[in-house]
Amino acid sequence: MYEDFYGLSASPFRLTPDHKFYFGSEAHRKAMSYLKYGLYQGEGFIVITGDVGLGKSTMLAQLFSDLDEGQVVAAQINTTQIDADDAIRMICRSFGIGAPGDDKSALLNAFEQFLKERNSEGKRVLLVVDEAQNLPVRSLEELRMLSNFNVDGQPLFQGFLVGQPQFMRTLAHPDLAQLNQRVIASFRLQPMSLEETRDYIAHRLETVGWQGNPEIDASAFEAVYEDTGGVPRKINTLCNRLMLYGALEELKHIDRGVVETVVADMSEEAHRADTEFDAAPGPMSGDPNHPDLRPAGAALPAQPGSGYAPHLDEDASSRLEALGARVERLERLMADHEKALRDLIDVTVNQLAPTVTAQDEAAPEKRRAEGEEGDDEEPPHWSYFDPNPTSKSGGG
Repeated sequence: MYEDFYGLSASPFRLTPDHKFYFGSEAHRKAMSYLKYGLYQGEGFIVITGDVGLGKSTMLAQLFSDLDEGQVVAAQINTTQIDADDAIRMICRSFGIGAPGDDKSALLNAFEQFLKERNSEGKRVLLVVDEAQNLPVRSLEELRMLSNFNVDGQPLFQGFLVGQPQFMRTLAHPDLAQLNQRVIASFRLQPMSLEETRDYIAHRLETVGWQGNPEIDASAFEAVYEDTGGVPRKINTLCNRLMLYGALEELKHIDRGVVETVVADMSEEAHRADTEFDAAPGPMSGDPNHPDLRPAGAALPAQPGSGYAPHLDEDASSRLEALGARVERLERLMADHEKALRDLIDVTVNQLAPTVTAQDEAAPEKRRAEGEEGDDEEPPHWSYFDPNPTSKSGGG
């Protein structure tokens, strides 16, 4: 919306990581130098940490855009809580490695063959792990084991581990001593300075064709820095709203007062959302007249001051409307999850169908061969779990 008003080719402050908007602050330049040093070394692990919103993912996107594909084969995974075996599967998938089987041994053999083939082509293999703080200790140790692959002493695999600061606590685990010995460099990102914040905003605007409209004075940059602390994601969120406000008000000049107005609006929205959530009646409110705590069929009290009058005032209506919107978003999310689960079930059923059909077709022949006697035979009983296996034999 505001892009048209200010003559911009795209949204300059979107939150999705995009290497075209990468800005090399002092901290980001240092972090990138460590990563490129790791590429030069061709072995071991580089660890980069930083708080949420400091631009780690955008930096990685820039790194991938800079890689020479003729020398480095790279893949990135964004981790969740995955165990060691699943980590191997995820790594193989990220590199497009097929294996004759799904067991760990087959996956490792396929991965080793992949490494040797890339080495014969004169290429190195790099794995970048984003959100590394989510990896369990066993999965990290598995990564360390992968770095053992070599040809005549030349390492075939290296990794960059990028995550939030708590990842360093995980690395301090006694079981990861050998992994720590293979970390050749580590660095922690920091927020930007006031000057960097100003240059960062100007860089993103200029990337989409900004030519001074709107004009942003020094006091506005200072106000943005004071509110965001130099954290890129917070700057993007605030500036996006700032540009929208400017377009709606048809502003050609943005100063501290405009920034403070937008900050106040955003704070009020956040406070109102928190208040609406806290004020929403629930069964834990302790009110015996709450509908969820009254006996079935009990009438709703209508006396003044009870809080449950038959009509709703404007404030209560707005709270219910906000709550309904939240429920609607949750329902859409659940529907998406249900669709994904059904798709997974369909794939599994399709894969199993040939086996089940073959078994069904063979069943009559098997029964005839065994001399089935008819319907007098007692049907089988299936039991997947017996919570008290000793009860049938009278055990205690």
